[in-house]
Amino acid sequence: MTRPLRLVAVSGGLQRPSKSAALAEHLLDLIADELPCEQHLIELGQLAPQLAGVVWRSQLPCTVERELAAVEQADVLVVVTPVFRGSYTGLFKHFFDFIHQDALIDMPVLLAATGGSERHALVIDHQLRPLFSFFQARTLPLGVYRTDKDFGDYRPQNEALIERARLAVQRALPLLELAYRVKRSLAEEVVLA
Repeated sequence: MTRPLRLVAVSGGLQRPSKSAALAEHLLDLIADELPCEQHLIELGQLAPQLAGVVWRSQLPCTVERELAAVEQADVLVVVTPVFRGSYTGLFKHFFDFIHQDALIDMPVLLAATGGSERHALVIDHQLRPLFSFFQARTLPLGVYRTDKDFGDYRPQNEALIERARLAVQRALPLLELAYRVKRSLAEEVVLA
């Protein structure tokens, strides 16, 4: 029996509720509608007190270590961050500083961000893509950026946002389906061996 894809989302939002977490959940659901997967959402705002002042991974509490392991063992990663001063949050970067540099090689990563205005829309290409290129991840071709006005009661409300998210997932599906077929093939080889 083939296990579903491990789909992990990381939300860099610092508050709860969070527009970044809402967008991450929306993207997780869109992917889950297309492929069998196990979903896991990591909200960095909830981990912030446990990350404060930590310099080495060996100093992290077990709860944070489990979340890092979830990212490193994912089949597909969705990352969403609010934009602060033209970039991802410091907490977002601090979390990914603990990820092993080879853990995300060839992993499909869907990039998304939320911000106060359209002027930060290039954060995906100018900040997030280079970060995940360092990890040699496969950043998916279409990112999703949304502003505060695209949300109502912390839910995606703007039809353009909903359509952009849908399109990002549709364009990613060939790569995600390939990842799923590879996982299924590897599982069958293990069973036959």
